[in-house]
Amino acid sequence: MVFQLTLKIREVMENNVIEIKKEPKGAGHRGRLRQRFLQSGLDGFLDYEIIELLLTLGTPRKDCKQPAKEAINKFKGLAGVLDATPEELQQIKGIGPSNAFGIKLFRSISETYAKEKVDPKILLNSPELVFDYLREKIGNEKKEHVVILCLDTKNRLIFDDVSVGTLNASLIHPREVFKKAILNNSSHVIVAHNHPSGDSKPSADDIVTTKRLIDAGRILGIDVVDHLIVTKSNFSSCKV
Repeated sequence: MVFQLTLKIREVMENNVIEIKKEPKGAGHRGRLRQRFLQSGLDGFLDYEIIELLLTLGTPRKDCKQPAKEAINKFKGLAGVLDATPEELQQIKGIGPSNAFGIKLFRSISETYAKEKVDPKILLNSPELVFDYLREKIGNEKKEHVVILCLDTKNRLIFDDVSVGTLNASLIHPREVFKKAILNNSSHVIVAHNHPSGDSKPSADDIVTTKRLIDAGRILGIDVVDHLIVTKSNFSSCKV
């Protein structure tokens, strides 16, 4: 009797095994990424991790790390990925229409938000006022940031744009600077970037970049007031 009962219990258990679904690959990783963002925003995120986080919104199950790294590499950084067209983004294996749409939507929302956050009463008509504004923006950042300040004829701030990442030609190329200036009907612009090291001395590349910007501005009729290097305690001009 006991033997038969044991067999019966075993039969019931074997016929009612609950199938445990495995989590999709990368589910734990993306969960940790999202938790990091909720706790401290994008502080400490690498560029590819920011793109990876965006890609997860349009990709519910697949691992998005590799497509994110490939996108950062192909488009030379975070700004390049955000500036890429949907067609260009979809050239990366693993990025489809939904992912590309999400990235472009994020970029557009960021620009709209930045415009609405700018106080039209901000007047930047002296080096000290400009430095105070930029120090608050990027002076204490631990990564390099590039800022483009678009001003009207009365030196009132119309629009500011902040790009995160190592300073390179793609971040501060005249095309990118003056595209924003033209779209915002700017009279003139101020370009700045921070040195996390605390040393505000311009490099030779900083000075060459500044000259290129000034020359391009003359052709377009948009004056480049200055290219500043900002730290948490001081600033220097790259204009010579």
